[in-house]
Amino acid sequence: MKTRFAPSPTGHLHVGGARTALFNWLAARHAGGEFVLRIEDTDLQRSKPEYTRDILSSLSWLGLDSDGEPVYQTQRAEIYSEYAGRLLASGDAYWCHCPQERIDEARRLALENKDKPRYDGRCRDLGLGPAPGAVLRFKCPPDGLTGWNDIVKGPVSFDNGELDDLVIVRSDGFPTYNMAVVADDVSMGITHVLRGDDHVNNTPRQLLLYRALKAPEPEFGHLPMIMGGDRKRLSKRHGATSVLAFREMGYLPQALVNYLARLGWSSGDREIFTLAEMTSLFSLSSIGKSAAVFNGDKLDWLNAHYIKETPEEGLAELMRPFLAGLGLTGLDEGKLQAAAGTVRERGKTLRELAEKAAFYFRGKVELDPKAADKLLTEEGRDILRGYLPALERLPESAEDFDALLDSISRRRGIKKGAAAQPLRLALTGSTASPGLYEVLVILGTETARRRIEAALEFRA
Repeated sequence: MKTRFAPSPTGHLHVGGARTALFNWLAARHAGGEFVLRIEDTDLQRSKPEYTRDILSSLSWLGLDSDGEPVYQTQRAEIYSEYAGRLLASGDAYWCHCPQERIDEARRLALENKDKPRYDGRCRDLGLGPAPGAVLRFKCPPDGLTGWNDIVKGPVSFDNGELDDLVIVRSDGFPTYNMAVVADDVSMGITHVLRGDDHVNNTPRQLLLYRALKAPEPEFGHLPMIMGGDRKRLSKRHGATSVLAFREMGYLPQALVNYLARLGWSSGDREIFTLAEMTSLFSLSSIGKSAAVFNGDKLDWLNAHYIKETPEEGLAELMRPFLAGLGLTGLDEGKLQAAAGTVRERGKTLRELAEKAAFYFRGKVELDPKAADKLLTEEGRDILRGYLPALERLPESAEDFDALLDSISRRRGIKKGAAAQPLRLALTGSTASPGLYEVLVILGTETARRRIEAALEFRA
C-alpha cells in the first residue's frame, strides 16, 4: 500500500485536511506501506511559501511523518510533459485553438438552452498542432459509464455524456489539476487515494486518464465532509479550523489526532486511542459514510484527559510558552513543575492552565474587585492579620495547615471556608484556586506575607 496526502499551499492546513492526512497515514502504517506528502503548488498566484511551512509544521506537530522528502509539483514539469505527450501520441488528446471568447459564448448559449455548459468539441477531429494560446484537451468518450467501487461510498458511476473534453495542459504550458494528479499518482506508484468528498466529480475524469494511459488504477475512497454544529460545512464562522490555531489555543497534538480519528472512524465504543493503538486497529472498512459534526466540547474533554495524563515535568514545559505569552519568563523549573501539578485538573487547555497558574509567578497579584469588596471587610482583614504570626514559618503538612484554619474559624465562630477565602484572595487574587496549602508551599512564606500585607492595604 502506498498512500499520499496532497494539499495545495493556498491556505493554512485545516482540520478537514488534517483528518485526510491522518487517515492516509493510518492506512499506510497499518499495512506496513508508505505514506508520501505531495505539495500541489502549481497555482502560482495563490500558492505561498508560508502556507507550505504551515502544512509541514502542522503535520510534524501532529506526528504524521512522511516517507521521504515532500514532493513539489512545480519541480515535476518534465513528468507532466511526458504523460501529456503520451496521450497526444495515442490519439487520446488534441490541440484546441478555440479562443476563450468563443468558449464562453458557447457555454452561455448552452445554459440558455438548458444544456450542460461544456466544450462542444469543435477542434476534436481537426488534427491541429501546438500554437500560441492553444490548450491540450483530453478526448472524453462520448457515451458509456465510468465507475469505481469507492472504499467509503460503495459503487459510484458517472455518465460519460455528462463529462467534458477537459483541458489537461493550459496555454501557459502548465498541466491542469486532473492531469498533474494522475501523472503524479501513476509515476509515484500510489495504490490508494483517500480524499475529501468534494473530489468525487474529479474521479471519473481521472479514471479515464488512467485508462487512456493504460496505467494501474488506485483504489479511491472519498471521506464525508466535516460539519459544524449547524450541519453546514465546517468553516471559520464556526471558530478555529486550522491545525496550528488549535496548537496556539493550547490543545495537545495527541488530543486533536484522537479527536480527528473519531470524526469518521470507530473501533467499538472506545473514545480514547493513542496513535499506536489507532495504527494497530485502523481499517479502511471502518471509515464511516456519514458526515461528522465537529464538537468542541468533545475535543475539550479529550484535551483535558491528555493534560491529566502528562507528567508534571512535561506539562510544565508545555505551559512555559503560554506563561511567556502572559509576560512570565525565566521561570524556575522546580516551581513551574509544582505549579503545573496543582492546576492540571483545573483547565481544558494549556492556555487555561497557564492563566490559572500565573498568580504563582507574578510579583504581585491583582485582586478581583468584587471579591475584595465582599471579603476585605474589617472582619476579613482581621482574619487575614490572624494568619501573619502563624506564617512566620510554613506549616509542616497539609494537616497542620488545616488545624490552623480550624483554630481561626473556631475562634471567630465561622466556617473554615469563610476563614480560608480572605487568605485565598490575598494569595491568588481570586476566590478559586488550588488547595491553599499547596499554594503556600509553592509561594513560600515570604511571598505569602507580602501578599497578605498588600491585601490589608488594598483599597478599591
